[in-house]
Amino acid sequence: RALADQLPGVSEMLTKVAEGIAVEGMESLAPALVDGMESVLDALPEGAVVLVVDPERVRRRAHDLVATSEEFLEASWANAAAGNHVPVDLQSLLGSASYWSMAEVRAHAEATGRAWWTLTPFVADTDLVIEDDDVDERIAVRTTDPEAFRGDTERTVEHLRERVRDGWAVAVVTEGPGLAKRVAEVLRENEVAVQALDTSRDDTLTAGTVHVTTAPLGRGFVHEAGRIEVLTETDLTGQPGSGTSTKDMRRMPSRRRNQVDPLQLRPGDHVVHEQHGVGRFVEMMQRTVAGATREYLVIEYAPSKRGQPGDRLFVPTDQLDQVTKYVGGEEPTLNKMGGSDWSKTKSRAKRYVKQIAADLIRLYSARQATKGHAFAPDSPWQRELEEAFAYVETPDQLVSIDEVKADMEKQVPMDRLICGDVGYGKTEIAVRAAFKAIQDGKQVAVLVPTTLLVSQHQQTFAERYAQFPVKVASLSRFQSDKEAKDVMAGMADGTIDLVIGTHRLLAKDAKFKDLGLVIIDEEQRFGVEHKELLKTMRTAVDVLSMSATPIPRTLEMAVTGIREMSTLATPPEERHPVLTFVGAYDEKQITAAIRRELLREGQVFFVHNKVSSIEKAAGRLRELVPEARIATAHGQMGEHRLEQVVEDFWEKRFDVLVCTTIVETGLDISNANTLIVERSDVLGLSQLHQLRGRVGRGRERAYAYFLYPPEKPMTETAHDRLRTIASNTDLGSGMAVAMKDLEIRGAGNLLGGEQSGHIQGVGFDLYVRLIGEAVADFRGDAVDLPAEIKIELPVDAHLPHDYVPGERLRLEAYKKLATVETFEAVDEIEAELRDRYGAPPKPVENLLEVARLRVVARQARIGDIGVQGKVVRFGPVKELRDSQQLRLMRLYPGTIVKEALGTILVPAPMTARVGGKPLRDVEVLTWARQLISAVLLDDIASAGAAAATASSGSARSAVGAP
Repeated sequence: RALADQLPGVSEMLTKVAEGIAVEGMESLAPALVDGMESVLDALPEGAVVLVVDPERVRRRAHDLVATSEEFLEASWANAAAGNHVPVDLQSLLGSASYWSMAEVRAHAEATGRAWWTLTPFVADTDLVIEDDDVDERIAVRTTDPEAFRGDTERTVEHLRERVRDGWAVAVVTEGPGLAKRVAEVLRENEVAVQALDTSRDDTLTAGTVHVTTAPLGRGFVHEAGRIEVLTETDLTGQPGSGTSTKDMRRMPSRRRNQVDPLQLRPGDHVVHEQHGVGRFVEMMQRTVAGATREYLVIEYAPSKRGQPGDRLFVPTDQLDQVTKYVGGEEPTLNKMGGSDWSKTKSRAKRYVKQIAADLIRLYSARQATKGHAFAPDSPWQRELEEAFAYVETPDQLVSIDEVKADMEKQVPMDRLICGDVGYGKTEIAVRAAFKAIQDGKQVAVLVPTTLLVSQHQQTFAERYAQFPVKVASLSRFQSDKEAKDVMAGMADGTIDLVIGTHRLLAKDAKFKDLGLVIIDEEQRFGVEHKELLKTMRTAVDVLSMSATPIPRTLEMAVTGIREMSTLATPPEERHPVLTFVGAYDEKQITAAIRRELLREGQVFFVHNKVSSIEKAAGRLRELVPEARIATAHGQMGEHRLEQVVEDFWEKRFDVLVCTTIVETGLDISNANTLIVERSDVLGLSQLHQLRGRVGRGRERAYAYFLYPPEKPMTETAHDRLRTIASNTDLGSGMAVAMKDLEIRGAGNLLGGEQSGHIQGVGFDLYVRLIGEAVADFRGDAVDLPAEIKIELPVDAHLPHDYVPGERLRLEAYKKLATVETFEAVDEIEAELRDRYGAPPKPVENLLEVARLRVVARQARIGDIGVQGKVVRFGPVKELRDSQQLRLMRLYPGTIVKEALGTILVPAPMTARVGGKPLRDVEVLTWARQLISAVLLDDIASAGAAAATASSGSARSAVGAP
């Protein structure tokens, strides 16, 4: 925690580590945080064998890591500390806690008696010889590389048919289940013997069969003597796989984060409670009332009497769905608990959103009434294109692709927003949607905000469509007048299938013969005029929009269902969060960062956002790092020159690209993994986030340095922006950045004055929810659910501090449990808790049962369940049918129904008929759940269970009304 104060650039990471939360990238802080590093060998189980694959490469990587970590850490600490003060004794730390060399690891393995095997492709590797003759044993296995099929399906099938006929055992190993399934289908269609291989059951290869399985295998081999062949995804397609195992695929959905985490709360943050209004978060605390311990969120409101301290509200953690973090412009005024000001503010906002809802419904109705083109189901070529994708699709991508295709196959024009962070695979969805449209004889327009992005997309689309008769063209200022005229002619006569361009595509003279789909990339970057033109397009053709940081208006429409929305929340496997450092400009650190990247043969973006002095900045870097090949790029260069520089950087002819923010959107160079922004204090928040998205797109760990001049004072807004970018480093933080941007800039800048005023009053989250309710009202599908569900039963339900140690983690778990709507969701949370923290203790089991009771209460529209003397109160209850009343009296004798108050008073359940004690914890929760299900939800199975419970004597309701 002390280090967190001294190192603002990594304070968020240090704070999380202090709370016991594992953070991606924390290994970089190891020398400052531990007394000595533990060898990975010491963590292996007894008798485990060490197998080093490709020892030369491993040795080189280990050497690079040791060599660069010292230089990098010294520069980082020296710069990050205030006034260049070094907060740790680097020399002693780097000696005891730094990484080991390969030789040291080998020596440690021998000293601890571990078997050490190496698997090398080289016949002689002198470094591997071990002195002791009795230990040194080599086994030579003669293998050759398999044939490269490069996506040629016919040749692959013919080859495998021959192998099966000749009695070979063949295994086809793919990265993900999608391709494995497709390979098996193709082989069956061509009558080649094929079966699935279950690696978890130690299945063996049998001769005369092709075995298909999934595993993260890089290369295949042919073993002639043993008549065995293993083919990988790379051998079949010519493209390397992504390294995602099936085990990882199963695990991936559980790693998703909520897009907006309203409970990333610190004491002093403003929150909105749906019933009581805007308050200030104080703390989380446990209270024991009537022998039952629960955890509460403490919220402070304005004092009800002048001169008195503020009133406090204790919100049980099972009601966290009522609380959201306040997002708005300026500092809000605290409401009074029980006062009329909150209800007035909320009513005003509700009246205003009704008008917005009416406008949105009008737009929606116009689209629904328009007859669009219903695209045909997928063609064989579509399947071929999708098989050629070089990576494993994330579960979110697969769902989004299916949603887009389903929309396209409907008669109503599509209007879908794909919302996913930078590098989450939005482009691949666009590639597949466009191909589907082209297969139906329609043309596609891809609209992008910058000319650089035009070139990038043209390359991507052209590469993906290379094997098919599809003509891709572009329209931007990179072209001569003649080239542009030729493209326009091709669009008009239908010879061009897909055109990628900037707003030039929206000009009056840009005409299409038969436009079927418009794809808009980074929609939030287009101006109001362009948006109006797009709006007229929307009712006529299918529209697919993509955005990493959606603007509030877009969010509003997506949240309310006016536009369909697909979310990509799962990062591609092998992606790491970008390690982000914020600090004063320091040449020593810049030199170390660039050299570190060059050592691992990577590339660097250096952002200097002033064209007049960009060459001077490049010259300074050439002096600091003379071995680096440096180029410059900015928007005032000639079109062809700029295109050439970016292409050269893409082709790795340069190591460092000194550029303006022209690279902000869409450049996808997976080898560039270090970003240095020289004057980050003058850039906007979404710009900083987009710039950071340019690195970390490959498998290597990426670094982003946001620097500011130490001698110049920084504005409060700039400080807030840099603090936000430093703290939102997790994968998928684009939505959180969009929310914070709204908070820093104030809603008025984005939404106009009147709307801003209403958001200021109730906070953005609640405002969007109110719009959703108003739209549902207009459509007639509003559901009258209870505003909140209060459960006050004798239950000890909380997450003990020794079970879930960090407050942030407890809040996250409470929030999930408060918002569940199905039993399956509760079961998933229980499985996750078991996986992360072990078997749940009694209070946690009770907490899960409270969540299950909330599910049935919500279904029955019950908002209040609590003990009242010797009875349990259920309400509000609408008029019961005769059959329900009879069942209630039969199963729960002595029950009183108060129709005027809309409540049912049921005798409290006891442990025994005579001398029993009131039921507690899981037993009373199960009893309440059975009652609601059996009586109010007409669940026959629950009625049977309730009857059995009643007749058993234990847990029987006390007979007779109080």
